[in-house]
Amino acid sequence: MKKKRWIFVLLALLVFRLSAAEWQWSVAVKEMVSAETDGHPRAFLWIPPTCRQVKAVVMGQHNMTEEPLFEMPSFRTELEKAGIALVWITPGLDQQWNVSTGVQAAFEAMMDELADVSGYTELKYVPIVPLGHSAMATYPWNFAAWNPERTLAVVSFHGDAPRTNLCGYGRENLEWGRNRNIDGIPGLMVEGEYEWWEARVNPALAFRMVYPESCISFLCDAGRGHFDISEQTASYIALFLKKSLDARYPAGQPVDRPVKLKPVRVKDGWLAERWRADGRKRAKPAPYALYRGDRHDAFWYFDREMAELTERRYKESEGKKMQYLGVVQHGKLLEYDPKLHAGIVMDFVPEADGLTFHLKGVFTDSLRSSFSDDHASGEIHVDRICGPAEKVNDTTFAVRFYRMGMYNKRRTNDIWLLASQKGDTHYKSAVQQLTMRIPYRNRAGRRQHILFPGLDDVEAGTTAVELHAVSDCGLPVYYYVKEGPAEIVGGKVMLSELPPRAKYPVRVTVVAWQYGIGGKVATAEPVERSFYIKK
Repeated sequence: MKKKRWIFVLLALLVFRLSAAEWQWSVAVKEMVSAETDGHPRAFLWIPPTCRQVKAVVMGQHNMTEEPLFEMPSFRTELEKAGIALVWITPGLDQQWNVSTGVQAAFEAMMDELADVSGYTELKYVPIVPLGHSAMATYPWNFAAWNPERTLAVVSFHGDAPRTNLCGYGRENLEWGRNRNIDGIPGLMVEGEYEWWEARVNPALAFRMVYPESCISFLCDAGRGHFDISEQTASYIALFLKKSLDARYPAGQPVDRPVKLKPVRVKDGWLAERWRADGRKRAKPAPYALYRGDRHDAFWYFDREMAELTERRYKESEGKKMQYLGVVQHGKLLEYDPKLHAGIVMDFVPEADGLTFHLKGVFTDSLRSSFSDDHASGEIHVDRICGPAEKVNDTTFAVRFYRMGMYNKRRTNDIWLLASQKGDTHYKSAVQQLTMRIPYRNRAGRRQHILFPGLDDVEAGTTAVELHAVSDCGLPVYYYVKEGPAEIVGGKVMLSELPPRAKYPVRVTVVAWQYGIGGKVATAEPVERSFYIKK
């Protein structure tokens, strides 16, 4: 009995590292209540660790690819060079940015509170880059229209044109009125090659004609789909943000007052022809005044570098063969349904731990109904898009809850993954998304509770804090960092260096959880503990 008890104790102390980037601060958006959680949305703030003055904030609301973009190390590295911070809000505040809902007041209060808690007081005034994917891709344009003096740039990712009649969320767009516009604010619309729909790009071209001083750039995300964000595309977005900052942010800006952004002049930029699937001969990109192509079919770019980078992206996949991907689970090729948004729906069939599951990306024919040898050389990679999952390797994943929380009725049990293959000299890159819903919560079986002792405050310079939560069912307890400059490694919270102007004390919040085992052990109520880093 003693040996068995000791084994249970060891299991209870096992923890796993969640491969997610840190967010040093968070605040509740008290002015809004979400139907997804019946509580207040929460805004998470990341400031680059070497940043002395925040020059801009990229703000995203919770949809899908905002998460992998915002937590991509290479993207954060580029933002750090530019002095750009990130804010991610979950659940989202408003898909339309309809100020009659109170979203504008909530945003302003949120930024004020983030400024106060972080010590970076310029967050009260700092320029914003609203960024959104798919169902959240309309709000960035509307945010800019209602906040022209505070919007540095706009990014609508795999999304919408400004004033589109085809909003990603499937309802009507907002009316701007006669006097509202986004002239002088650079905007980027991205649409994937494998989601291409002419009816989505045409409103962007029409908008440029109606608003000739609008600075609308466009990228066809060649060789990509609707649900993915590649390193290459993240790099493109980062360069667009850098050029927006260089063009608009005033030199010597103090931190204690609003920023007076300089407008971008359309005639100072370049024009380049829109992407076409037919591979016809393209007009050569050129400075605005010298462009020889059809201006009605052209988009605006900052300069030669951006225009030619866009052209290179288009040439990379031009003339190459298509290849297709599917997913195998337990030796069986999963059914592909083109009528489904995800295409492939996977059942949750975990190992004995109730958490670990397996799948494998494979090459298929164009119907995704049989295996194929007609494909590029190289491996297929499977990665997390969003949801409570951690990648162990390309065939193994595990349920891992994270800072989104465990009370979101719509998203807590919703996992999205992406199979991708980069292509080669003969084949285009290929992507295939899939989704899986896990039971939440496990309610059958033995009831389970977590004992998580309180955590003492620590002095600045402390590198680690040990965690000692246990389950009364003897199952391993897992953790995630809800907020704070920290990550979970083994049974410890590992603390990282704070940005130089961080305000002390800094709160670190850790959540202990145990999912249970389907039909045998119920999900435990998560337990939250906080401590402060003091100077």
